[in-house]
Amino acid sequence: MTTANQNAYKIAVLSGDAIGPEIMKQAVRVFDVIQAHCDVAFELNYAPFGAHAYFEEGKAFPEATKAVCDDADAILKGPVGLSHEESRKIPVEEQAERGAILPLRARYNTFANFRPIYLSADMAHFSPLKPEIIKDGIDILLIRELVGGLYFGEKERGTNGAGKRYVKEVLEYDEDQIRQVLVVAFEQAMQRKKRLHNIHKSNVLMSSVFWNEILEEVRVDYPEVEVIHLLVDAAATALCLNPGQFDVMVMENMFGDILSDQGGGILGSLGLMPSACMGPEKSYYEPSHGSAPDIAGRNIANPYSMIGSVAMMLEMSFGMKRESALVWDAMKSVFEAGYSTADLSRSSDGIELVSTDRFGDLVMEKLDQLLRQS
Repeated sequence: MTTANQNAYKIAVLSGDAIGPEIMKQAVRVFDVIQAHCDVAFELNYAPFGAHAYFEEGKAFPEATKAVCDDADAILKGPVGLSHEESRKIPVEEQAERGAILPLRARYNTFANFRPIYLSADMAHFSPLKPEIIKDGIDILLIRELVGGLYFGEKERGTNGAGKRYVKEVLEYDEDQIRQVLVVAFEQAMQRKKRLHNIHKSNVLMSSVFWNEILEEVRVDYPEVEVIHLLVDAAATALCLNPGQFDVMVMENMFGDILSDQGGGILGSLGLMPSACMGPEKSYYEPSHGSAPDIAGRNIANPYSMIGSVAMMLEMSFGMKRESALVWDAMKSVFEAGYSTADLSRSSDGIELVSTDRFGDLVMEKLDQLLRQS
């Protein structure tokens, strides 16, 4: 979807729950800074989404919010969900993940999830891994299939003939679902180092056997790409022992959910992991982390992932590659100047801990400077 003026974009802003509004407040400042320097206009339309939407309107993904999203060129989504105790006040089918996130993905067929796992060499001290393992930093692009598999398969609970309670969830993919995300992964590999790690569990799961069969069909069109097959459990180990071997990784939905969180772990925080959820006509952008209700309202959440999601939107939905790169440079420069948020560091010599708001101030000041210079 495009608006009438090619330099004007409508963005649906779903601030989410807990720390969501706090980090979203900082992220949307990027649009104002860019508008001040570039021939572009951003129209931000806010709508409720997630647990607070349920409490306010009786639905985690209200009809009015769907209309705002339908009308948007792209969607910026904050983290959703509440504590276990608060979530129990919401019917299971309307809890944020089931009632909001999965329907959002299904509505726009956002089948390809881009999760960059990145630390510059100058930021490597944030990682819990030994310096000799990541002396050159970390630069991995994880591609996760997002609208199939266990999360979207048929689900059933009941009592069997023997009087025992049971649950059944179906993992289902068709060849088109697998092929479309593999094509995305191969295309990304071609743009990077032409190396693709295919993560699977074909020694146990027939779904992985089928996945690999489709991969062999797709790879014929990309003879320059080296494909390395790796079982998912081995991949989890390798991410800790030698993350430098990876460039582009591709995997099915649940594997991607788990390994991308591990990616946040090797960076030092999920607060460093933005993501893009790409569909054929519309995409949404979000931090990979949760809503962290335990720190909500304390002005200590790291807004990097939320601001980074805006940077991804600028490039991937609006073609603003230069402006996107400057947002990344601005954030990196803040960390490299010796500032840190509480999730990444404890106060120590040479490190100044800053609040959510202060991090946003520093990034916007630097972004404004970079835009003036470019």
